[in-house]
Amino acid sequence: MVEVVIQRYTREAGVRNLERNLAALARAAAVRVAEQEQTVPLSKDMHRLASPLLENRLSEGAEVEMEIIPMNESNHEIISNTFSIASPLVVDEPMLEKVLGPPQFDDREAAERVATPGISVGLVWTAFGGEVQFVEATSMAGKGELHLTGQLGDVIKESAQIALTWVRARATDLKLAAADESNLLEGRDVHIHFPAGATPKDGPSAGVTLVTALVSLFSQKRVRADTAMTGEMTLRGLVLPVGGIKDKILAAHRYGIKRVILPERNLKDLAEVPAAVLGSLEILLAKRMEDVLEQAFEDGWLWKQHSKL
Repeated sequence: MVEVVIQRYTREAGVRNLERNLAALARAAAVRVAEQEQTVPLSKDMHRLASPLLENRLSEGAEVEMEIIPMNESNHEIISNTFSIASPLVVDEPMLEKVLGPPQFDDREAAERVATPGISVGLVWTAFGGEVQFVEATSMAGKGELHLTGQLGDVIKESAQIALTWVRARATDLKLAAADESNLLEGRDVHIHFPAGATPKDGPSAGVTLVTALVSLFSQKRVRADTAMTGEMTLRGLVLPVGGIKDKILAAHRYGIKRVILPERNLKDLAEVPAAVLGSLEILLAKRMEDVLEQAFEDGWLWKQHSKL
């Protein structure tokens, strides 16, 4: 049940909320044990211990606690007034929901949120540890402008501009547009949003995630929901290393992600990640943006297929 509490009720870098939830369960369990505990009077006839009540409770695994009064000095007899019966308490999922409420997190969240084209899953580092960050892109009629929302810093805004420029420059090679229609923004705008708008976001490590979301949008192909990524990208399509790899991988593992795309030059940082976590993930290394796209989509070499929005 501890693992269920971690997966469904906590999603943080530390263990403060986990401690609170376990403490709440412990208090609830203590109350239930006290309520279930029964006290049965005893007579001097010890054969009464074989009463049907006691036999039934013992067969269920109950524990019997005897209350012993010191020996009487006059007749040296041991006098036992009562015994109590306490049944073992099993913490199951119905008890979790009754004490902690409905689950706050679901392993199917990523699959539900990446159900349409234009959405990719990134990994970011915060002061509280690694986090999973979704990137959403959509297009509408307009004048070829880029709109960004989500309380973003200057660096991440520049990454978005670089990502769009790279996709537009490679539109023909990626089979996102015909040779005579290479301008992807002709008559339309692109809007990129980083959910959790109340949380400030900045840094270059969303570069590959932004490109993947844009390619998904223009090709109308969905990104794999079990895959998250991180990495800075240059204007020429090189994938550069980023920091916070250990925290990011732990966040992916905590979220239920199965595949993680990392810059090839971050390979050395995997030594800091616990072996048990690495064993549950497929780590994919990328040197260029094409490597990222090959791993991010079910169809692999996406640019070999022709698709137009």
